[in-house]
Amino acid sequence: MRIILLVIGLILAVAPAAFAQPADMEAFLRAAWPAAQAAGVSRATFETATLGLEPEPGLLTRAHKQGEFSLAMHDYIAQSATAGRVSAARGKEAALASQFAAAERSYGVPRSIILALWAMESNFGADQGRSDVLRVLATLAIKQHRPELFRDEFVAALVMLQKGMARRDQLVGSWAGAMGQPQFMPSSYLKFARSFSDGAPDIWRSPPDVIASIANFMHESGWTRGLPPAMEVTVPDNFDWKPLDLDLAQWRALGFRRANGAALPASGKASLYFPEGAQGPAFLLTDNWEVIRQYNTSDAYALAVSLLAARIEGDGLRKGWPKVAPLSLSQRAAAQRALAAQGFYAGVSDGKVGRATRVAVHAWQLAHGARPADGFLTPALIAALTQ
Repeated sequence: MRIILLVIGLILAVAPAAFAQPADMEAFLRAAWPAAQAAGVSRATFETATLGLEPEPGLLTRAHKQGEFSLAMHDYIAQSATAGRVSAARGKEAALASQFAAAERSYGVPRSIILALWAMESNFGADQGRSDVLRVLATLAIKQHRPELFRDEFVAALVMLQKGMARRDQLVGSWAGAMGQPQFMPSSYLKFARSFSDGAPDIWRSPPDVIASIANFMHESGWTRGLPPAMEVTVPDNFDWKPLDLDLAQWRALGFRRANGAALPASGKASLYFPEGAQGPAFLLTDNWEVIRQYNTSDAYALAVSLLAARIEGDGLRKGWPKVAPLSLSQRAAAQRALAAQGFYAGVSDGKVGRATRVAVHAWQLAHGARPADGFLTPALIAALTQ
Protein backbone atom coordinates (compact mmCIF):
# COMPACT_ATOMS: atom_id res chain seq x y z
CA MET A 1 0.00 0.00 0.00
CA ARG A 2 1.22 3.53 -0.80
CA ILE A 3 1.29 4.65 2.84
CA ILE A 4 3.49 1.70 3.84
CA LEU A 5 6.29 2.92 1.60
CA LEU A 6 5.78 6.42 2.95
CA VAL A 7 6.13 4.99 6.45
CA ILE A 8 9.42 3.33 5.46
CA GLY A 9 10.74 6.67 4.29
CA LEU A 10 9.67 8.38 7.48
CA ILE A 11 11.34 5.74 9.62
CA LEU A 12 14.67 6.67 8.07
CA ALA A 13 13.97 10.42 7.89
CA VAL A 14 15.74 13.05 9.94
CA ALA A 15 13.59 16.11 9.18
CA PRO A 16 12.30 18.04 12.21
CA ALA A 17 8.78 17.31 13.35
CA ALA A 18 5.96 19.69 12.50
CA PHE A 19 4.35 18.99 15.91
CA ALA A 20 5.73 17.89 19.24
CA GLN A 21 6.51 14.20 19.29
CA PRO A 22 4.81 12.39 22.17
CA ALA A 23 7.21 10.84 24.65
CA ASP A 24 5.15 7.78 25.53
CA MET A 25 1.77 6.13 25.02
CA GLU A 26 0.06 8.20 27.66
CA ALA A 27 1.27 11.43 26.05
CA PHE A 28 0.23 10.19 22.62
CA LEU A 29 -3.30 9.36 23.75
CA ARG A 30 -3.66 12.77 25.39
CA ALA A 31 -2.55 14.42 22.15
CA ALA A 32 -4.77 12.19 19.99
CA TRP A 33 -8.02 12.73 21.87
CA PRO A 34 -8.77 16.32 20.65
CA ALA A 35 -8.31 15.22 17.01
CA ALA A 36 -10.47 12.14 17.59
CA GLN A 37 -13.17 14.22 19.25
CA ALA A 38 -13.12 16.71 16.37
CA ALA A 39 -13.58 13.77 13.96
CA GLY A 40 -16.74 12.66 15.77
CA VAL A 41 -15.31 9.93 17.99
CA SER A 42 -17.07 9.66 21.35
CA ARG A 43 -15.14 9.48 24.60
CA ALA A 44 -16.63 6.04 25.23
CA THR A 45 -15.36 4.72 21.87
CA PHE A 46 -11.95 6.26 22.49
CA GLU A 47 -11.58 4.82 26.00
CA THR A 48 -12.78 1.36 25.02
CA ALA A 49 -10.55 1.15 21.93
CA THR A 50 -7.40 2.34 23.71
CA LEU A 51 -7.77 0.52 27.02
CA GLY A 52 -4.46 -1.10 27.96
CA LEU A 53 -2.74 0.06 24.76
CA GLU A 54 1.05 -0.34 24.91
CA PRO A 55 3.88 0.28 22.40
CA GLU A 56 4.76 -2.44 19.88
CA PRO A 57 8.27 -3.76 20.63
CA GLY A 58 10.80 -4.10 17.81
CA LEU A 59 8.59 -2.28 15.32
CA LEU A 60 11.22 -0.11 13.67
CA THR A 61 13.48 -2.99 12.67
CA ARG A 62 10.80 -4.33 10.31
CA ALA A 63 11.15 -1.39 7.90
CA HIS A 64 14.62 -2.55 6.89
CA LYS A 65 13.44 -5.96 5.67
CA GLN A 66 11.41 -4.87 2.64
CA GLY A 67 12.23 -6.89 -0.48
CA GLU A 68 11.37 -3.93 -2.72
CA PHE A 69 14.59 -2.27 -1.58
CA SER A 70 16.95 -5.15 -0.79
CA LEU A 71 16.51 -7.74 -3.55
CA ALA A 72 17.75 -7.68 -7.13
CA MET A 73 14.87 -6.99 -9.49
CA HIS A 74 14.87 -10.47 -11.00
CA ASP A 75 14.76 -12.04 -7.52
CA TYR A 76 11.90 -9.81 -6.40
CA ILE A 77 9.95 -10.59 -9.58
CA ALA A 78 10.64 -14.31 -9.19
CA GLN A 79 9.17 -14.38 -5.69
CA SER A 80 6.25 -12.09 -6.58
CA ALA A 81 4.95 -13.05 -10.05
CA THR A 82 4.87 -16.77 -9.33
CA ALA A 83 3.10 -19.61 -11.10
CA GLY A 84 1.23 -20.34 -7.87
CA ARG A 85 -0.17 -16.82 -7.76
CA VAL A 86 -1.14 -17.01 -11.42
CA SER A 87 -3.02 -20.26 -10.79
CA ALA A 88 -4.72 -18.88 -7.67
CA ALA A 89 -5.67 -15.70 -9.53
CA ARG A 90 -7.30 -17.63 -12.34
CA GLY A 91 -9.27 -19.60 -9.78
CA LYS A 92 -10.50 -16.38 -8.17
CA GLU A 93 -11.30 -14.99 -11.61
CA ALA A 94 -13.48 -17.99 -12.45
CA ALA A 95 -15.24 -18.06 -9.08
CA LEU A 96 -15.96 -14.31 -9.01
CA ALA A 97 -16.49 -13.63 -12.70
CA SER A 98 -19.64 -11.53 -12.26
CA GLN A 99 -18.04 -9.32 -9.60
CA PHE A 100 -14.95 -8.74 -11.75
CA ALA A 101 -17.15 -7.88 -14.72
CA ALA A 102 -19.09 -5.38 -12.60
CA ALA A 103 -15.86 -3.80 -11.30
CA GLU A 104 -14.47 -3.47 -14.81
CA ARG A 105 -17.67 -1.77 -16.00
CA SER A 106 -17.83 0.61 -13.04
CA TYR A 107 -14.17 1.50 -12.59
CA GLY A 108 -12.42 0.64 -15.86
CA VAL A 109 -9.67 -1.36 -14.13
CA PRO A 110 -8.94 -4.78 -15.69
CA ARG A 111 -9.43 -7.83 -13.52
CA SER A 112 -5.83 -8.90 -14.08
CA ILE A 113 -4.58 -5.74 -12.33
CA ILE A 114 -7.08 -6.18 -9.47
CA LEU A 115 -6.01 -9.80 -9.08
CA ALA A 116 -2.31 -8.93 -9.18
CA LEU A 117 -2.69 -6.28 -6.47
CA TRP A 118 -4.81 -8.63 -4.35
CA ALA A 119 -2.13 -11.32 -4.68
CA MET A 120 0.74 -8.96 -3.92
CA GLU A 121 -0.91 -7.40 -0.89
CA SER A 122 -2.20 -10.43 0.99
CA ASN A 123 -1.98 -13.58 -1.14
CA PHE A 124 -5.74 -13.36 -1.60
CA GLY A 125 -6.37 -12.89 2.10
CA ALA A 126 -3.98 -15.51 3.46
CA ASP A 127 -1.47 -12.93 4.77
CA GLN A 128 -3.34 -9.99 6.26
CA GLY A 129 -0.94 -9.40 9.16
CA ARG A 130 -1.26 -10.03 12.87
CA SER A 131 -0.40 -6.64 14.40
CA ASP A 132 -2.86 -4.53 16.38
CA VAL A 133 -3.41 -1.56 14.06
CA LEU A 134 -4.04 0.98 16.83
CA ARG A 135 -0.98 -0.26 18.69
CA VAL A 136 1.43 0.02 15.74
CA LEU A 137 0.10 3.39 14.62
CA ALA A 138 0.49 4.79 18.13
CA THR A 139 4.00 3.32 18.36
CA LEU A 140 5.02 4.88 15.05
CA ALA A 141 3.70 8.23 16.26
CA ILE A 142 5.77 7.94 19.42
CA LYS A 143 8.97 6.81 17.71
CA GLN A 144 9.03 8.82 14.47
CA HIS A 145 9.51 12.39 13.25
CA ARG A 146 6.00 12.71 11.81
CA PRO A 147 3.68 11.95 14.72
CA GLU A 148 0.82 13.91 13.12
CA LEU A 149 0.67 11.48 10.14
CA PHE A 150 0.36 8.41 12.33
CA ARG A 151 -1.98 10.19 14.72
CA ASP A 152 -4.28 10.97 11.80
CA GLU A 153 -4.29 7.29 10.76
CA PHE A 154 -4.95 6.36 14.40
CA VAL A 155 -7.93 8.73 14.45
CA ALA A 156 -9.20 7.33 11.12
CA ALA A 157 -9.22 3.86 12.68
CA LEU A 158 -11.24 5.21 15.60
CA VAL A 159 -13.70 6.79 13.14
CA MET A 160 -14.17 3.35 11.58
CA LEU A 161 -15.08 1.99 15.02
CA GLN A 162 -17.35 4.94 15.79
CA LYS A 163 -19.28 4.47 12.55
CA GLY A 164 -19.60 0.72 13.01
CA MET A 165 -17.49 -0.04 9.94
CA ALA A 166 -15.35 -2.50 11.86
CA ARG A 167 -15.07 -4.18 15.23
CA ARG A 168 -12.10 -3.54 17.49
CA ASP A 169 -10.86 -7.10 16.96
CA GLN A 170 -10.87 -6.55 13.18
CA LEU A 171 -8.27 -3.79 13.41
CA VAL A 172 -5.43 -6.21 12.81
CA GLY A 173 -2.93 -5.81 9.99
CA SER A 174 0.66 -5.16 8.97
CA TRP A 175 3.48 -3.67 11.03
CA ALA A 176 2.68 -0.29 9.40
CA GLY A 177 -1.07 -0.40 10.10
CA ALA A 178 -2.41 -1.63 6.74
CA MET A 179 -5.50 -3.80 7.04
CA GLY A 180 -7.53 -6.44 5.30
CA GLN A 181 -7.03 -8.26 2.03
CA PRO A 182 -6.19 -5.09 0.02
CA GLN A 183 -4.00 -3.81 2.90
CA PHE A 184 -5.63 -0.40 3.23
CA MET A 185 -4.54 2.09 5.84
CA PRO A 186 -7.50 3.39 7.89
CA SER A 187 -7.68 6.67 5.94
CA SER A 188 -7.62 4.72 2.66
CA TYR A 189 -10.44 2.52 3.93
CA LEU A 190 -12.57 5.59 4.66
CA LYS A 191 -11.79 7.10 1.27
CA PHE A 192 -11.67 4.15 -1.14
CA ALA A 193 -13.34 1.06 0.32
CA ARG A 194 -16.53 0.03 -1.47
CA SER A 195 -19.10 -2.69 -0.96
CA PHE A 196 -21.20 -4.79 -3.33
CA SER A 197 -23.91 -4.78 -0.63
CA ASP A 198 -25.59 -2.09 1.45
CA GLY A 199 -23.38 -2.56 4.50
CA ALA A 200 -19.96 -1.22 5.37
CA PRO A 201 -17.21 -2.55 3.07
CA ASP A 202 -15.79 -5.77 4.52
CA ILE A 203 -12.23 -5.85 3.20
CA TRP A 204 -11.32 -8.61 5.67
CA ARG A 205 -13.75 -11.36 4.66
CA SER A 206 -15.71 -10.36 1.53
CA PRO A 207 -13.95 -11.03 -1.81
CA PRO A 208 -16.54 -8.94 -3.73
CA ASP A 209 -15.84 -5.96 -1.45
CA VAL A 210 -12.09 -6.48 -1.87
CA ILE A 211 -12.50 -6.41 -5.65
CA ALA A 212 -14.63 -3.24 -5.57
CA SER A 213 -12.30 -1.51 -3.12
CA ILE A 214 -9.10 -2.18 -5.08
CA ALA A 215 -10.80 -1.17 -8.32
CA ASN A 216 -12.08 2.06 -6.78
CA PHE A 217 -8.65 2.90 -5.37
CA MET A 218 -7.09 2.56 -8.81
CA HIS A 219 -9.92 4.45 -10.51
CA GLU A 220 -9.74 7.34 -8.04
CA SER A 221 -5.95 7.41 -8.42
CA GLY A 222 -6.31 8.13 -12.15
CA TRP A 223 -6.36 4.77 -13.95
CA THR A 224 -6.77 5.12 -17.74
CA ARG A 225 -8.97 2.44 -19.24
CA GLY A 226 -7.27 0.20 -21.81
CA LEU A 227 -3.69 1.39 -21.18
CA PRO A 228 -1.09 -1.22 -20.10
CA PRO A 229 1.09 0.07 -17.25
CA ALA A 230 4.30 -1.51 -18.58
CA MET A 231 5.01 -3.05 -21.98
CA GLU A 232 8.06 -5.13 -22.77
CA VAL A 233 9.63 -3.76 -25.96
CA THR A 234 12.46 -4.54 -28.36
CA VAL A 235 15.10 -1.82 -28.68
CA PRO A 236 16.14 -1.07 -32.28
CA ASP A 237 19.81 -1.62 -33.14
CA ASN A 238 20.26 1.99 -34.27
CA PHE A 239 18.89 3.55 -31.07
CA ASP A 240 21.09 6.44 -29.89
CA TRP A 241 20.12 6.02 -26.19
CA LYS A 242 19.33 9.70 -25.73
CA PRO A 243 15.54 9.90 -25.15
CA LEU A 244 13.80 8.61 -22.03
CA ASP A 245 10.36 10.19 -22.33
CA LEU A 246 8.44 10.42 -25.61
CA ASP A 247 4.96 10.06 -27.00
CA LEU A 248 4.14 6.52 -28.09
CA ALA A 249 4.00 7.69 -31.70
CA GLN A 250 7.59 8.88 -31.37
CA TRP A 251 8.72 5.56 -29.89
CA ARG A 252 7.07 3.80 -32.84
CA ALA A 253 8.86 6.10 -35.27
CA LEU A 254 12.19 5.19 -33.65
CA GLY A 255 11.48 1.51 -34.26
CA PHE A 256 10.35 0.36 -30.81
CA ARG A 257 7.91 -2.56 -30.89
CA ARG A 258 6.15 -4.60 -28.23
CA ALA A 259 7.99 -7.84 -27.60
CA ASN A 260 4.78 -9.90 -27.75
CA GLY A 261 3.91 -8.59 -31.21
CA ALA A 262 0.90 -6.54 -30.09
CA ALA A 263 0.57 -2.96 -31.23
CA LEU A 264 1.67 -0.10 -29.02
CA PRO A 265 -1.29 1.99 -27.80
CA ALA A 266 -2.38 4.65 -30.27
CA SER A 267 -1.59 7.60 -28.02
CA GLY A 268 -0.10 8.62 -24.73
CA LYS A 269 3.28 9.23 -23.16
CA ALA A 270 5.76 6.53 -22.21
CA SER A 271 9.12 6.30 -20.42
CA LEU A 272 11.88 3.86 -21.31
CA TYR A 273 12.98 1.63 -18.42
CA PHE A 274 15.75 -0.97 -18.09
CA PRO A 275 15.24 -2.60 -14.66
CA GLU A 276 18.52 -4.56 -14.86
CA GLY A 277 20.30 -2.73 -17.63
CA ALA A 278 20.39 -3.08 -21.39
CA GLN A 279 21.23 -6.80 -21.17
CA GLY A 280 17.83 -7.49 -19.62
CA PRO A 281 14.26 -6.77 -20.70
CA ALA A 282 13.27 -3.23 -21.68
CA PHE A 283 9.91 -1.63 -20.93
CA LEU A 284 7.86 1.39 -21.90
CA LEU A 285 6.01 2.72 -18.85
CA THR A 286 2.73 4.60 -19.23
CA ASP A 287 0.71 6.85 -16.95
CA ASN A 288 -0.91 3.77 -15.41
CA TRP A 289 2.50 2.77 -14.05
CA GLU A 290 2.32 5.84 -11.84
CA VAL A 291 -1.18 4.84 -10.74
CA ILE A 292 0.18 1.51 -9.48
CA ARG A 293 2.85 3.49 -7.63
CA GLN A 294 0.05 5.28 -5.80
CA TYR A 295 -0.60 1.89 -4.19
CA ASN A 296 3.08 1.32 -3.42
CA THR A 297 5.84 3.71 -4.49
CA SER A 298 8.45 1.04 -5.23
CA ASP A 299 9.38 0.49 -8.89
CA ALA A 300 10.01 -3.18 -8.08
CA TYR A 301 6.46 -3.48 -6.76
CA ALA A 302 4.96 -1.71 -9.78
CA LEU A 303 6.84 -3.98 -12.19
CA ALA A 304 5.87 -7.10 -10.23
CA VAL A 305 2.20 -6.10 -10.39
CA SER A 306 2.47 -5.36 -14.12
CA LEU A 307 4.21 -8.64 -14.94
CA LEU A 308 1.95 -10.71 -12.68
CA ALA A 309 -1.11 -9.18 -14.36
CA ALA A 310 0.38 -9.97 -17.77
CA ARG A 311 1.03 -13.58 -16.71
CA ILE A 312 -2.56 -13.88 -15.49
CA GLU A 313 -3.61 -12.79 -19.00
CA GLY A 314 -1.28 -15.42 -20.50
CA ASP A 315 1.56 -13.12 -21.54
CA GLY A 316 5.07 -13.73 -20.20
CA LEU A 317 8.45 -12.05 -20.59
CA ARG A 318 10.21 -12.58 -23.92
CA LYS A 319 13.71 -11.65 -22.75
CA GLY A 320 15.36 -13.24 -19.74
CA TRP A 321 16.95 -11.49 -16.80
CA PRO A 322 20.76 -11.11 -16.79
CA LYS A 323 20.95 -12.18 -13.13
CA VAL A 324 22.93 -9.21 -11.88
CA ALA A 325 23.97 -9.09 -8.23
CA PRO A 326 22.15 -6.51 -6.12
CA LEU A 327 24.04 -3.47 -4.92
CA SER A 328 24.04 -2.68 -1.22
CA LEU A 329 22.15 0.30 0.16
CA SER A 330 25.47 1.97 0.99
CA GLN A 331 26.78 1.46 -2.57
CA ARG A 332 23.67 3.03 -4.05
CA ALA A 333 23.80 5.91 -1.59
CA ALA A 334 27.46 6.52 -2.50
CA ALA A 335 26.49 6.66 -6.17
CA GLN A 336 23.75 9.18 -5.42
CA ARG A 337 26.17 11.36 -3.46
CA ALA A 338 28.68 11.24 -6.31
CA LEU A 339 25.99 12.10 -8.87
CA ALA A 340 24.86 15.00 -6.67
CA ALA A 341 28.43 16.28 -6.27
CA GLN A 342 28.82 16.31 -10.05
CA GLY A 343 25.53 18.16 -10.61
CA PHE A 344 23.50 15.28 -12.02
CA TYR A 345 21.26 14.51 -9.03
CA ALA A 346 19.28 16.67 -6.62
CA GLY A 347 17.45 14.03 -4.60
CA VAL A 348 18.00 12.37 -1.25
CA SER A 349 21.06 10.08 -1.02
CA ASP A 350 19.23 7.26 0.75
CA GLY A 351 20.26 4.37 -1.50
CA LYS A 352 16.72 3.88 -2.84
CA VAL A 353 16.93 3.89 -6.62
CA GLY A 354 13.92 5.32 -8.39
CA ARG A 355 13.28 7.42 -11.45
CA ALA A 356 15.30 10.42 -10.24
CA THR A 357 18.41 8.29 -9.77
CA ARG A 358 17.93 6.50 -13.09
CA VAL A 359 17.59 9.81 -14.93
CA ALA A 360 20.74 11.09 -13.23
CA VAL A 361 22.70 7.96 -14.17
CA HIS A 362 21.43 8.23 -17.76
CA ALA A 363 22.55 11.86 -17.95
CA TRP A 364 25.99 10.97 -16.54
CA GLN A 365 26.35 8.14 -19.08
CA LEU A 366 25.49 10.46 -21.96
CA ALA A 367 27.86 13.15 -20.69
CA HIS A 368 30.73 10.66 -20.45
CA GLY A 369 30.05 8.85 -23.71
CA ALA A 370 29.05 5.61 -21.99
CA ARG A 371 26.92 3.26 -24.09
CA PRO A 372 24.43 1.79 -23.64
CA ALA A 373 23.10 4.71 -21.60
CA ASP A 374 20.54 2.57 -19.79
CA GLY A 375 20.39 4.43 -16.45
CA PHE A 376 21.41 1.28 -14.60
CA LEU A 377 23.86 1.32 -11.70
CA THR A 378 26.61 -1.31 -11.73
CA PRO A 379 29.75 -1.75 -9.58
CA ALA A 380 31.90 -0.59 -12.52
CA LEU A 381 29.80 2.51 -13.03
CA ILE A 382 29.91 3.32 -9.30
CA ALA A 383 33.69 2.95 -9.38
CA ALA A 384 33.86 5.42 -12.27
CA LEU A 385 31.50 7.80 -10.50
CA THR A 386 33.40 7.82 -7.24
CA GLN A 387 36.98 8.02 -8.53
